[in-house]
Amino acid sequence: MKNIQANIRHLRLLKKLSQERFADELGWSRSMVGSYEEGRSEPPIERLIDLSNYFNIPIDILVKNDLRRAKDTSFIQIGTKRVLFPVTVNEDNEDLIEIIPAKASAGYLEGYDDPEYIEQLQKIKLPFLPTGTHRAFPIKGDSMLPVKDGSFIVAKFVEAIGDVKSGRTYIVLTKDDGLVYKRVYLPEGDEENVLLSSDNKAYQPYLVSKENILELWEFTCCINTQEYDEKELKLSSIMTMFQELKVELEAVRKF
Repeated sequence: MKNIQANIRHLRLLKKLSQERFADELGWSRSMVGSYEEGRSEPPIERLIDLSNYFNIPIDILVKNDLRRAKDTSFIQIGTKRVLFPVTVNEDNEDLIEIIPAKASAGYLEGYDDPEYIEQLQKIKLPFLPTGTHRAFPIKGDSMLPVKDGSFIVAKFVEAIGDVKSGRTYIVLTKDDGLVYKRVYLPEGDEENVLLSSDNKAYQPYLVSKENILELWEFTCCINTQEYDEKELKLSSIMTMFQELKVELEAVRKF
């Protein structure tokens, strides 16, 4: 359990605690903390439970992951647990993003909070991404045209619903619907729900309870896996042009 000795010291220092103060918080002796951090002994299951409860981090993450490789100390809420969510890096300390394969996207609802599920996902490097934790999600259907079926949306993890920017597009994980890619609006005067809207107006917008939302990922970029044909390119260009001219068209309408 080489990771655990490094993780104990790393997490203790993040909390700015001395070994003595940390030992007092856990009801341990200072020599016990020193022994675990220096690798002279390994904590038994009872001590691992103490650590898990104190840091609110599952035991398997404490044991299997080197948390020093995390680039930040952000946490995500999973049920009543706050779980450390490290940015994955490779041997050269470069950011990697996990790819949710299309065939496995249905299982993301069950596996999103399982470190073993996340660990086995394929990873790629996209050096142009801004800082933060990113994943690539498969897109199904035509509800968000011109984004094509089979494309991947690369999105940045959003820590809280309060950080949502109304009108932007997000990957949303809900208890009822699993993964969806929608434009998210915050209805005025409604503190309990968000409005999910498709760019393809053939699909009706709908309300989702904030309590039903498990994860939010803000759009960063789109990766198309298929070529556009000539007709689609024209349609995409026209749609983009009208979206950009929306303000001007509304201004003209007033005259």
